[in-house]
Amino acid sequence: MTSTSDTANLRDDAAVIGLVGFAHGTSHFFQLLIPPLFPWLMREFGLNYTEVSAVMTAFFVISGGGQSLAGFLVDRFGPWKVLCSGIGVLILSAFLLSAATGYAMLMAAAIMAGVGNSVFHAADFTLLNRRVSPQRLGHAFSVHGLSGSLGWAAGPVLMVGMASFAGWRVAAELAACLGVLALALLLLQRRRLDDPLERAVRAKPAVANQEGRSFGFLNSRMVWLCLAFYLVSAMALGVLQNFAPVMLHEVYGLSLHISSSSLTAYMLGSAGGMVTGGFLAARGTHDRIIATALGAAACVALLLAMGTVPGWTVPLIMAVMGFGVGLAGPSRDLLVRRAAIQGIGENAMGRVYGFVYSGMDAGFSLAPLLFAPLLDAGHYSMAFYGIALLQFLAVVTALRVGVGYRRGGLAGAAQH
Repeated sequence: MTSTSDTANLRDDAAVIGLVGFAHGTSHFFQLLIPPLFPWLMREFGLNYTEVSAVMTAFFVISGGGQSLAGFLVDRFGPWKVLCSGIGVLILSAFLLSAATGYAMLMAAAIMAGVGNSVFHAADFTLLNRRVSPQRLGHAFSVHGLSGSLGWAAGPVLMVGMASFAGWRVAAELAACLGVLALALLLLQRRRLDDPLERAVRAKPAVANQEGRSFGFLNSRMVWLCLAFYLVSAMALGVLQNFAPVMLHEVYGLSLHISSSSLTAYMLGSAGGMVTGGFLAARGTHDRIIATALGAAACVALLLAMGTVPGWTVPLIMAVMGFGVGLAGPSRDLLVRRAAIQGIGENAMGRVYGFVYSGMDAGFSLAPLLFAPLLDAGHYSMAFYGIALLQFLAVVTALRVGVGYRRGGLAGAAQH
């Protein structure tokens, strides 16, 4: 029989997961604040593709660099305050975009959005780890990843729809209103999220002599492996997000519509994998789940690279690859949690999440630069082989983190 306290804990956990998930979906929505408006912005300000692409490069550079700093702010001031501040900056970026009169203001809006976006992973994961019961963390990370995917999916639909109906400035104002809604929810639910455990955590003695040092977490070899994992896995995803429609069109002769639909199938498969992965992560060995799921995804990428499967199966095969990548997501985030706690301590949680997730933005920034020359040279199949290689590298790094954990200490892995 379920006790009253268990029911209350479940209700509190669900509320925290829902609030943090909505905030995370908002951040992903703002990642696609500007790209859907490119046709309108280029016409309005007389820009070319290089100029508008530079705007998004600035966004990811600022966001990636800011994540590590955001981790320190989370550990110093608390995740709720930093999360609210990040959303506030996103709101200002949308209003600045709506008032833009030239390229300089457009670039400033992107930089401001990058600053706002930089806080979410450090703040979100610190909140989830401190405020959600351990047995539900796998589901919490699953919802977190799923909400981000939904934010990505909603961004182009809402921004293009509103820009087509009322103009791009109104579309930017709509995005600002979404940010206001997210901020209002966080403010209204402060008692659930303004972490009362922070004082207790800060009062604890330093763990393994690292927690008391601001940069002590950098002595952990496992933290660096987690950074490498995010870097290579994000690069693989970045290649697909940027080039999958063109690659499939060239390798299989598919229409651009079907090729684009195949990328959508990948994203839907990834969302389904995240949901399933939450259940697996609650029970299984995280590094082995990651290895199995990403290993299967890498094999699918190899299959696509060979160019031998019938064209009509490509959307299904892409969905299978996405499912494998999504399945690894919750276990991936729990693996990083180990790096943040064991041998380093809870005071470093924000710093660790901010640091390792900066690898994701770095991967998204590097992917087009490294793979575009392959495509320019007509080596479209080689790009799929590259994706498979990156996914296999992610498997290796995840397994090495798991081995280090089972040997009895993440921070201790960096011996003096």
